[in-house]
Amino acid sequence: MSHRADAPPPSSSLLVPKLVTVLREGYGFAAFRADFIAGLTVAIVALPLAMALAIASGTTPDKGLITAVVAGFLISALGGSRYQIGGPTGAFVVVVFNVIAVHGYDGLVIATAMAGLMLVGAGLLRVGTFIKYIPQPVVTGFTAGIAVIIAVSQVKDFLGLTPDREPAEFFEKVAALAAALPGFAPQTFLVALGALLLILVLRRYRPGWPGFLIAVAAAGAVVALFGIDTDTIGTRFAGLEPSFALPAFPHVTMERIVALFPSAFTIAFLAGVESLLSAMVADSMTGRRHRSNCELIAQGVANCASAGIGGLPATGAIARTATNIRAGARGPIAGMLHAVFILGFMLLAWPVTVYIPLAALAAVLVVVAWNMSEIDKFRHLMKAPIGDRAVLLITFGLTVAVDLTVAIEVGVVLAAVLFMHRMSEAVEVQAHMKILDEDVADDAPHMLRPVEEYELPGGVVSSVIRGPFFFGVAMRLGETLDRIGAPPRVLILRMRAVPMIDASGASAIEALIARCRRHGTQVLITGLQDQPALVLRKMGVTDDPLVRLVPGIDEALVLAREIVAGD
Repeated sequence: MSHRADAPPPSSSLLVPKLVTVLREGYGFAAFRADFIAGLTVAIVALPLAMALAIASGTTPDKGLITAVVAGFLISALGGSRYQIGGPTGAFVVVVFNVIAVHGYDGLVIATAMAGLMLVGAGLLRVGTFIKYIPQPVVTGFTAGIAVIIAVSQVKDFLGLTPDREPAEFFEKVAALAAALPGFAPQTFLVALGALLLILVLRRYRPGWPGFLIAVAAAGAVVALFGIDTDTIGTRFAGLEPSFALPAFPHVTMERIVALFPSAFTIAFLAGVESLLSAMVADSMTGRRHRSNCELIAQGVANCASAGIGGLPATGAIARTATNIRAGARGPIAGMLHAVFILGFMLLAWPVTVYIPLAALAAVLVVVAWNMSEIDKFRHLMKAPIGDRAVLLITFGLTVAVDLTVAIEVGVVLAAVLFMHRMSEAVEVQAHMKILDEDVADDAPHMLRPVEEYELPGGVVSSVIRGPFFFGVAMRLGETLDRIGAPPRVLILRMRAVPMIDASGASAIEALIARCRRHGTQVLITGLQDQPALVLRKMGVTDDPLVRLVPGIDEALVLAREIVAGD
């Protein structure tokens, strides 16, 4: 049976991997060459990161590499994004370290496999549509908290300390590190500081160069050449050889499953949220559209496979995915090749890893932690309404002081309670608004229907926002430009029917304005009520020179015609 052009796509097509889509479109040598170069570029970036993240998680560096190979290959091959790069990420460091400390490494294997099954189930049940709507203060809060924990965990190797023990709890860890400060090793600190400064200099003056790898290699060369007394992979993990051999099957009982369920759920949640955030970043950079539920299934399969070979949890990595796009990737084959290149390193160049100083890897993770903290976004959200600020700070504090699982649960519940409170105060509520958009099967742009009661001039598009603009619908706004065949000259956002807006809604409008800036599109916002106007002004959204506030649609159309005529 044929489908109308505007009919919704069949549900089965939403689970087709993007690799199939790319191959159906036609894949030639030029595309392969571009993917080959992008895959090599990303592999160079991923090599030191995979090892550093594995060590920070309380395991051996080879576990990070085999995770990048197996899970990274499957995430690209089966995923719903053209550009996603998968592997171990900083988001998992805290939960992995805690699981290993409490349940042992075989407990981590069980938790990772359980998380993989949860993700597959979530994808089949179309939960991917909902995961995208986690409130911005919650995501920023626990991400910043993880960044703080990662940074503190690197103090030992950065300063060359040898604490008697390294507790999993944050404040106990800080106390143990403070007690070990008399054992400060100046030579280790200088190696770490030198690697850190080299990374920062390269980022400032040679941003296209693989700063992490260069810094790690340079530090290793200096340590080997001058015989500096500092820990290396070779001294800490003597005799280590990477292996893809299947580990001994862990002992699984109902008691262990119940005990590991919260950790498995946290791994699944983090994998789902980070992978979809990464896919959305890729969409914003390329104008493409990912298939969220297909992406979740790929993440689930990849985590089950990683557990099967004794690897770590994996998900889409935002920084590596962005690097893949900037390197000119054409499709998922770039991510698959990145895994192949890492495998080649493991097979051919593993012996050189014994010279890598742990202090240099600590410097790499300090930079990763800084990037994860998103300090600018954190400061920006501190200008949001007091309720959003409270959710941000409570989620951040609980992540650091208590537990990541508790932080996420409390953050989401607080955001929901805050939303209900705001709804009770909203003066006007639109009852017939579709809350969630359906997933999209392909990348073809869909024309945005013009406002029926007005004749819009050429190059002008109008979009109406109705009802409270909260975290549950904020992500819909980012699809406005995706539905337009060509970038308009003027975008009119009609917001007279929006009685309230929260931090996620303001961030969504800010992201849309950033996209409009890249396209040279002027944004006219009409009919702002008092509460949205106050929030957007406090968060600096309406201060953007690209934005003009207009009383109503009639005035906006007059101004839009002047802008178009001026061109």
